[in-house]
Amino acid sequence: MNEAVTDMADLPMQHPHAPAGVAEARARFFNSGNAFNVKLPEVPARLFAPPQEGHFGVFDCDQSDALGCDFAATTPLMLARYVRIPASDAPLTLDVRAIGSVWYVISGSGRLDGATDGFAFGAGDVFLLPGALGYRLEAGPTGALLWTVGNEPQLAFDRAQPASVADATIDAVHYPAEEIERQFALIFSTGTRDETSGRALIFSSDRQAAARNLTPTLTLSFNTLMPHTHQRTHRHNSAAVTLVVQGEACHSVVGDAHCPWEPWATLVTPPGAPHSHHNAGPRGARFLIVQDGGLHYHARTMGFEFLEAVEASHLFLRSVT
Repeated sequence: MNEAVTDMADLPMQHPHAPAGVAEARARFFNSGNAFNVKLPEVPARLFAPPQEGHFGVFDCDQSDALGCDFAATTPLMLARYVRIPASDAPLTLDVRAIGSVWYVISGSGRLDGATDGFAFGAGDVFLLPGALGYRLEAGPTGALLWTVGNEPQLAFDRAQPASVADATIDAVHYPAEEIERQFALIFSTGTRDETSGRALIFSSDRQAAARNLTPTLTLSFNTLMPHTHQRTHRHNSAAVTLVVQGEACHSVVGDAHCPWEPWATLVTPPGAPHSHHNAGPRGARFLIVQDGGLHYHARTMGFEFLEAVEASHLFLRSVT
């Protein structure tokens, strides 16, 4: 009788037979049958609410337990946070342990100082900060609530540190609300093509303009959705973290999950998940989306794909023109 042959996939992890030193002893070996069956937890589709009135400080949209990682993370490569600052003389000191972080001022006003050129900010402003320690955020007379997304988990995964501000690949950039509205007016004064997916404002900077990103790995778009329309179902390999800025009777569908919008809620869209956005309300909706898209554009793995029929897309595009 022939002896049973061990299946290659059933071999355990192998150690070196007779290592000559510590460096050789650290070696481990797998094979093509057992090396690619690692099962990681899926990224949950989830809604996070902003902090309640009277709660101050930094509030992470943290899914690290669900993701199985030992550092705060909203998605494997991004961390979203709310930052509420009281009206006081004492600024909030904040370290940005990321290549860059995107900020949106939900309400109030204040001033940023510290590791880079300082500036005043107000409601509706967007700004970008390179990674650095010791930023100081001071609120105006009514306090301030801000939303921010950075790639801290990407660096934490590699146990890496951001470059110094002098050597960073990005600079501090300020996009005032008035200029954002001017850009929106320009976009809505133009026509669109059939292949255009609605109207959105894409943020970049002088140093990242060639890639049309905000940082080397993060993209930022300010999307719009006209009343009684929907953005047809699509998917992409980048994860998305979305802030609801404006919208009545709006919701998103992520996979099989129905996600009703709430004011200033954060929606997590897992990578590769089919999703769509719907506006059944009487006025246009706006939502700010940060993706780790720059990473996928660079790797040529974005994988953007519409999943609805062309007829549905034409209906949507006519409605937003």
